[in-house]
Amino acid sequence: METRHATAPDQIRHFDTTQLRSRYLVEDLFGPEVDGVYTHQDRLVVAGVRPLRRTSLPALDQLRAGHFLERRELGVINIGEPGTVEVDGVPYQLDNKDCLYVGRGARDVTFEGGTFYLVSAPAHESLPTTHARLKDVEPLRLGSADGSNDRSIHKYIHSDGIRSCQLVMGVTVLEPGSMWNTMPCHTHDRRTEVYLYFDLPEDQRIIHLMGRPDETRNLVVANEQAVISPSWSVHCGFGTRSYAFVWAMAGENQAFDDMDHVAITEMR
Repeated sequence: METRHATAPDQIRHFDTTQLRSRYLVEDLFGPEVDGVYTHQDRLVVAGVRPLRRTSLPALDQLRAGHFLERRELGVINIGEPGTVEVDGVPYQLDNKDCLYVGRGARDVTFEGGTFYLVSAPAHESLPTTHARLKDVEPLRLGSADGSNDRSIHKYIHSDGIRSCQLVMGVTVLEPGSMWNTMPCHTHDRRTEVYLYFDLPEDQRIIHLMGRPDETRNLVVANEQAVISPSWSVHCGFGTRSYAFVWAMAGENQAFDDMDHVAITEMR
């Protein structure tokens, strides 16, 4: 598991493309073992696994804990074929785009089948492990075809859904012909957000905007890659084809609409 240190907004103007990608883009998430990034941005763990056999969630050296969830909570979303997550002997069948919240204190977590995306944050209390199915969640429809951002937002872990300590997580699916995942864009001064892009053809790309609103930078992102957005950074993207993405946040609150909006005319 790689460790990435937090960065300040005045650093980004000095980063070239390679440095930007090494600090904010998470590539090669989905191997046969659980692997990813431990970031100092709100102490998130961003990881993935496409298991070839029954695979366990490991204890990380960075956590200095007896097991991964000793002081943490975990959100899991399956972005592939159906698979199983077993938590302390209880199996949960996750279909495509289903979500599982695993509370602090769970000891044995294993993965079998599927393609599982994982985001974890520190937790101050133990809450129940909860399974949410895509088909059971009423989506929030936002955007329009004229704005090229007609999309359905499936909120799983949030203040009015699955209870958590600080994690907020869900899936957004863009309609065919829509490519912007959000515009106007925004920042979250009180929390970090991570996007995982998926359901994008392998020969297509996302142009992800980040940085300060008055001094933006971009990352060219492929299918099944994630972008870490510090609290001071805008985060939005435009795809060469429609796609889906998992959004996950952690920080001071769980209010989905706690955003600092940036007018399109103010962006530079």
